[in-house]
Amino acid sequence: MYLNGRLASYTVSSINVQPVSQSIRDNMAVSRTTTKIVVVGGGGTMGSSTALHLIRAGYTPSNITVLDTYPIPSAQSAGYDLNKIMGIRLRNKVDLQLSLEARDMWTHDELFKPFFHNTGRLDCEGSEEGIASLKKQYQALIDANSGLEKTNEWLDSENEILARMPLLERDQIKGWKAIFSRDGGWLAAGKAINAIGEVLRDHGVKFGFGDAGSFKKPLFEKDGVTCIGVETVNGSKYYADKVVLAAGAWSPALVDLEEQCCSKAWVYAHMQLTPEEAAKYKDSPVVYNGDLGFFFEPNEYGVLKLCDEFPGFTRFKQHQPYGATSPKRISVPRSHAKHPTDTYPDASEVSIRKAISALLPRFKDKQLFNRALCWCTDTSDAALLICEHPKWKNFILATGDSGHTFKLLPNIGKHVVELIEGNLAEDLAHAWRWRPGGDALKSRRRAAAKDLADMPGWKHDVANANDPFGLSTGQLNSKL
Repeated sequence: MYLNGRLASYTVSSINVQPVSQSIRDNMAVSRTTTKIVVVGGGGTMGSSTALHLIRAGYTPSNITVLDTYPIPSAQSAGYDLNKIMGIRLRNKVDLQLSLEARDMWTHDELFKPFFHNTGRLDCEGSEEGIASLKKQYQALIDANSGLEKTNEWLDSENEILARMPLLERDQIKGWKAIFSRDGGWLAAGKAINAIGEVLRDHGVKFGFGDAGSFKKPLFEKDGVTCIGVETVNGSKYYADKVVLAAGAWSPALVDLEEQCCSKAWVYAHMQLTPEEAAKYKDSPVVYNGDLGFFFEPNEYGVLKLCDEFPGFTRFKQHQPYGATSPKRISVPRSHAKHPTDTYPDASEVSIRKAISALLPRFKDKQLFNRALCWCTDTSDAALLICEHPKWKNFILATGDSGHTFKLLPNIGKHVVELIEGNLAEDLAHAWRWRPGGDALKSRRRAAAKDLADMPGWKHDVANANDPFGLSTGQLNSKL
């Protein structure tokens, strides 16, 4: 999802490489050929990227174990999706550096470039506040000193917008301004993660799925501090020198993150176009409006995905993650893969129909299908949480996606490996440090999320009498 907010101008500074923790520094000499690593949540975005970059860095594939409730691409991952937005937007120096890295890999890396559809990205606003924010975004891109002035264009009139996206209707975009990003577009998300999975299998990486891949707790030496592996819900134990928890929206429900992450759901729906309709929208840019939502060009089967824009939904429950001394109020995702009859709240149908009326009015009477919730986890500052757990040696966190991490699929795992080896750049380590406090419920969005308990219409199956809140280990103690 795209975050709204005030932006400033940034330039990429030189990278100052520093070891990030004593425990990691102590293990730097360990050979890549012998180090054993378990990646919890390896079927999703950050986990699969980490496993891939372990292989690319020279780690022995048979010493890498990927755990997930579902095979790659994990059906519970936010990355298990038709498409995600690709584009460069600047929240801080780290965003710029990582986005430029990702763009280069989506464009040139042989594994990833088949999944980048460089159709362009059209960010539109119509309100006074929205236009002011959009102008700041544009100026930040121009001032970044990274060549983005060559790929981004300010559109100051309806005519200029229609020249870039003639399928919009003039009477729906009166007063709009826009940024057109030629280096943007969309990413075939599920297909890209699947491609990583094929590489991992071909190289001989080990896997654990189902209950054998669903996280229960870390395993420790007698000191209770040094992590030596994980136990899954069926009792399987996987021993390793390092454990990476890349469990996305499930992370704060699995281990105590001290309120640094708040998991939220966003909604989407699919629309089936006829071959003739799909042909008209082929190669259309991603169209985004901060007050309405966004849509993508249809895929090869004529399926068009659209989303509304809002601050997300939480699902707060009393739950005790590993490491917490007592139950606490945590937003716990509910897996669409395990509850396929779930859809989204009634209010979301209204807001998505509003988006269709403005962005796709010719399709306002079309039926929608695959209505669903997509779960991510926000940090208070929308920066990732990638660090060693301060209480558990050799237990690495890679989470806090804040709804903007899928575009980093090609490169984020490289930086997790740098953390494992103790040579993560200082600016990245600072941005991604353990940092309790702040307001992850609101994060940098326009408002705090609403809770699904107050939003009727989304939950459609019968709760298990022994598990009324959907907190069974088979669902909760899992990656995405």
